[in-house]
Amino acid sequence: MQRSYLFVPGDRPERFAKAFASAAHRVVIDLEDAVSPDAKVAARAQIADWLVRQLADDARPRLMVRVNAPGTPWHADDVAMLRELRVRQLMVPKSESADALADVAARSADDAELTALVESVAGIVHMREIAGAAAVARLAFGSFDYCVDAGVEGMDRELDAVRSAFVIESRFAGLPAPVDGVTLATDDARLIARDVAFARGFGFGGKLCIHPKQVDAVNQGFAPSADERAWAARVLARLAENPRGAFAIDGKLVDKPIIDRARRIAAEQ
Repeated sequence: MQRSYLFVPGDRPERFAKAFASAAHRVVIDLEDAVSPDAKVAARAQIADWLVRQLADDARPRLMVRVNAPGTPWHADDVAMLRELRVRQLMVPKSESADALADVAARSADDAELTALVESVAGIVHMREIAGAAAVARLAFGSFDYCVDAGVEGMDRELDAVRSAFVIESRFAGLPAPVDGVTLATDDARLIARDVAFARGFGFGGKLCIHPKQVDAVNQGFAPSADERAWAARVLARLAENPRGAFAIDGKLVDKPIIDRARRIAAEQ
């Protein structure tokens, strides 16, 4: 399971290697929000040069690029550059329709995988179709942009229904658990840990990060704890001893959903 998605500005190639040196599961080189309009063309060229000259082969599976949104002046050239360089993993901001995402997939490398960043009311309304669009591999929540679009002022319980929708639609489409939005604080370890625990409780499986300092907390917070792994091991050990009979663990009856959860925990790396 990919838990941490670390953004790095696309016009700061001197930071790319540092981002890859982190423990982030995906390094998201950003051509969208992190780059001003007058720097986007130059940033695209800098990224292309860095990918050809400096990206190590063993780092390539961790590479993701956030392109500019469909309909912007830079989008088509972003996608064309990534296709030429056979970049497989794209994050598509302002994802609002399955047709737009299918079009991105058709213009990308043949084996491309899209992370659909849903960050508007229209995106939430059409999320079921988005989750089922061609090449969409995962949903991510652009929580701050969504709140601006929807006129929502709070970032906690005010978003409960939206977070549940991400989890439901991801599960319905057979996608991995969705990726939660960013935490703006970079030095508040307690707040980051709280946000991770909150998102995990809803069923999210990862989080967008804006600083390398956030990565370890995200990786650890979304991973099964030592107690959870120990519980899963006990469940599966008892199941092996008694594969057809009922049994209890910690005073609770174990049935198929419990066994399935134990297997998921045991399978996580």
